[in-house]
Amino acid sequence: MHDRNHWIRLLESTEAMLTGHFLLSSGRHSDRYIQCAKVLESPENASALGQAIVGGLDIQADRVASPPLGGILIGYEVARHAGVPFLFPERGPDGVFQLRRGFTLRREERICIVEDVITTGRTTRELVALVKGYGAIPVALACIVDRSETHEIDGLPIASVLRLQIPTYDAVECPLCAQSIPVQQPGSRHDPGGVSR
Repeated sequence: MHDRNHWIRLLESTEAMLTGHFLLSSGRHSDRYIQCAKVLESPENASALGQAIVGGLDIQADRVASPPLGGILIGYEVARHAGVPFLFPERGPDGVFQLRRGFTLRREERICIVEDVITTGRTTRELVALVKGYGAIPVALACIVDRSETHEIDGLPIASVLRLQIPTYDAVECPLCAQSIPVQQPGSRHDPGGVSR
């Protein structure tokens, strides 16, 4: 099992973790930007990260579910290493997650929800609601990078390869804005170039 410094070096060397002034998909500002698609670009890295997540989970699940787009690659790798099926939802015309492409969940099915990065947990909560709506049971939450404040969502602890304490700021209280440092807006909800978290 690799240590924390190994994973930080991997994220930095693949430019999956950058320093600057960023507008996150949550609307908050941060001096760090995590773009896990860059580290997952390598199948070898994706496999190693998926295996690390599975190794950190104490709970058995029947299936892995991940939100698009950032969670799909790592979710698939976690499912592959755990030997369970994988699915992902899509947003409907109303912007709400729904299952399409023949995907479905069974009542009482135990689901592990996997993300690339968890910051505010907004997307994770949406997926938890979808899972519960089918009568399935969210039993575990996992991600590559947990940069949340509470390290849990709705009472479920977040298992992660790397937990980072990275402050985020409301725009009116952002010290980077106060220093007139230009803000970059690379998140997928704002720009097709990537996902900031």
